[in-house]
Amino acid sequence: MSLRDLTHALVEAVEAATERPDEAKQVLDAAVEPLATNPKLRERLVEVRRSYEQTLDEFSQDTVLAAGYSLDGAERARQTADSFRRFIDEHKDEITALQILYSRPYRERLTFTEIKELAHAIGRPPYQWTPEKLWQAYEALERSKVRGSGGRVLTDLVSLVRFALEQEDELVPYPDLVAERFRAWLLQQENAGRTFTPAQLAWLERIRDHVAASLAISPDDFDYTPFVEQGGIGKAYELFGDELTPLLDELNEALVA
Repeated sequence: MSLRDLTHALVEAVEAATERPDEAKQVLDAAVEPLATNPKLRERLVEVRRSYEQTLDEFSQDTVLAAGYSLDGAERARQTADSFRRFIDEHKDEITALQILYSRPYRERLTFTEIKELAHAIGRPPYQWTPEKLWQAYEALERSKVRGSGGRVLTDLVSLVRFALEQEDELVPYPDLVAERFRAWLLQQENAGRTFTPAQLAWLERIRDHVAASLAISPDDFDYTPFVEQGGIGKAYELFGDELTPLLDELNEALVA
């Protein structure tokens, strides 16, 4: 029985308990039978739940034992960085995001769905990494090569993988890289005699921020925050006219290098 079938059976059990109390126990017993007779499934469900658990201590107070450079901390950071590099090498053929980032030039454009797949993979046991944890490890090891405070958005995984593969000399938050490319693109437009109104620039900046967080922009994205609050796709066409679609293609190409 699949999880979907199990859920459907439980719903039937609830309905039976409400409408036909005499049949409720029979339906409920049948619904939970896959769990009751499958210890491996029960263990797997417990394992998945634990992987997402986080214990928060709101009462204990931290005590500073020592201040200064920590050899233990540096060693843990080194182990994390080394393990992350091994993970990339070992999974580069099975995780699409790694396939794309491992190759240069890139064979295809990376998508946000693929980055989420990578984030899910590194977040599972035994690694349980987050972009922020990986960023902190590199910051502890090579502070002079780490620029800005990263690891706060999933797209920072792009920067982390490229840095781990030594494709980049510096570890820079992905939104900062997109912002740099956006400034360069605006300068190119200015030099080519192309100008934008203040209203257009405001929309272009929102597009920049969306690309930084999602790796791409399409007309469909204008149906969501923060665009829909500003008038959505209708306002975008009002501001840019027939140039909107080619403009989005141009920005996808320029900002997601």
